[in-house]
Order: sequence, then C-alpha cells, then structure tokens
Amino acid sequence: MKAAAVLRLLIAGLLGLLITASHADWTGPKQGPAALAGKRVLFLASDFRNGGVVAVYRSVERAARLIGWRVQALDGHGDVAEWRRIAKQALQQAPDGVVLGGFGPRTLGELPALFQQRKIALVGWHAGDTPGPSEWLFSNVTTDPLVVADLAAELIIGDGAGGVVIFTDSQFAIATTKAERMAQRIRECPNCRVLSIEDLPIARVSEEIAGRVTHLQQRFGSAWTHSLAINDVYFDHIHVPLARLGRQDIRHVSAGDGSARALARIHSGLSQQIATIAEPLGAHGWQVIDELNRAFAGEPPSGYVARPLLVTTEVLRESETISIELDTSHEANYLQLWRPD
Repeated sequence: MKAAAVLRLLIAGLLGLLITASHADWTGPKQGPAALAGKRVLFLASDFRNGGVVAVYRSVERAARLIGWRVQALDGHGDVAEWRRIAKQALQQAPDGVVLGGFGPRTLGELPALFQQRKIALVGWHAGDTPGPSEWLFSNVTTDPLVVADLAAELIIGDGAGGVVIFTDSQFAIATTKAERMAQRIRECPNCRVLSIEDLPIARVSEEIAGRVTHLQQRFGSAWTHSLAINDVYFDHIHVPLARLGRQDIRHVSAGDGSARALARIHSGLSQQIATIAEPLGAHGWQVIDELNRAFAGEPPSGYVARPLLVTTEVLRESETISIELDTSHEANYLQLWRPD
C-alpha cells in the first residue's frame, strides 16, 4: 500500500474515533475504591510554561475539588535544581500525596526514598518512559511513548519525508524513548534519513531555536524536509527563524502533547506543523487522582493506559471547537467509581 493511502487510512480511523468519542464505551477502570475524604496533594510541575503540564494540573485540580481534596502547585521552572528544591519543600509540608508533573524521580536523588519512608504516595505524569508503577512511583500516568513515536514517524513517512531532524530533551526519560523510537522508524524507511537528533532543553527552546535552525540549514540545506519533536513547544518558536531563511517548505509533526497553540496552528491549515500526537490531558489528570486514591486506600494501581490521539487539520475541522477533549466521559465514570452511592 502506498504511503499516501496509509496516511488517509490513519486519518479516517482517527476521525471515526473522535467523532464517536462521546458515545464510546468507557475503556478506563471500572472498579476501584470510593474516594477517601480530606486528602491534601502537592503537584510539582516541571515547568508551567509547558502547556501539557498546565492542562494536566488543571484537570487534577478539578477532579480533586469535586471529591473534597486540596491541591497546591509548585513550579519547577524547567530547572533540575529547582525540582529538587520544591521536592524538599513538599517533603517538609508532609502532604498525603505528591504528583511529579513532567519529571521523573531519578532527578531527585535520595528524596523519593524519603517520600516512601514517610508513606507519602508518589504518582507521576510523564515521570518516566513507561506507564504504570516503578521503584519509587505508585504509578506513572502516560500514554505508551512507543505508540506515540510510531504515530508521529508514520505520519511524516506518509508525507514523503526525506531528511528528518528530531528535536528532543534528554533531561526526560520519556523524551529520550520517543526520540530513539522515532529515529529507529525513520531509519527503517528506505527513502528517509535521520539528519540530526538535536538535544535542546524545552526550557531553553525560545532562546536557542533560532541558532539551531541556522546551524541545521547550513549543514543540510534542502536535504532537510521534515522535523519531528517530542513536544509542541519546539514548533511554537521554529517558524520565524525558518521563514527568515526562506524555508517555509519544511513540515513538522510533534510526538506530544497537543497544546492549545499547536491545535490552533494545525486547525488553520497554514502552519508548517501538520500534526501533533496529543495526550488525553483531561483524562490523565483524573487518572492521577484515581491512582492517588488507590494508593491511599492500600489498593494496587489501576493498570490503565489511555490512547494517544493523532490530530491533523482534517480532524480538527470535524470538531465544533479547536479542542481534542471531545470525550469527557472520564469525569462521570471516575465520579461513579469514587461516589458509588
């Protein structure tokens, strides 16, 4: 089957999924403990300049409020030293639970062991390269990064990719996993080539992307046809430096997260970013609260892994709003778990 036909099938399948989302059967957990009362949670954000982190926090806060929990957020400003500082602050405040929002326990030295010793439940969102429990996390809430990477790579292969630049941030295990998988898939394509894997911290993209673009253009010129990135933020800032070089022909796909800015660009149909592999951020926030509640109740993690969404101009124009959160059934389903009576 030709690449263009594969692309049409991918988009058609996703359209069917999104259009019928509000009528779909709930695929999340159907059993779990009732909500325990009066819990206090700290949400440690990797960087509130990251739209995905912001969206998950808002969802966490909403779900918690509806069951009478208190949630406080601390911003790590994209800096590892600051992540450690706010984690120490969280330890001192002794909440019932802590959420690592966008960074993993490996960056915190001895602190995860101290949380465990003090019986403070630790749940992550994008806090590792795999979903589910790990040594220090009761559970890590994320889509499967390999599935996300495969969708992104398949899309640009179907778009006729030649030379591909991949933008990543090696501070994050999930980013490394996605970047390595995307590179593998591109190398398997007979007519494609990985030109470069650019390790550019998300927190420094706005300051450094112009210099990287100039350098890449000098190295590869017209051989650079497509870009992949582990987060939409790279494409928030890449368009102006590319335009200055006359390179409006390069097409981009992001392997996460479905930010509002990215959705607006893609919806317009005028952007060089043609797609994003979006996280179901609303559902993820509610799952974070569900996993914490299971930890508080002494029950095992849910084991649930939500599906990522391939979002293109065609998909967004089928929606009444520029949004990927067409299915909010997770709210009613989680509330039914937490309030069985």
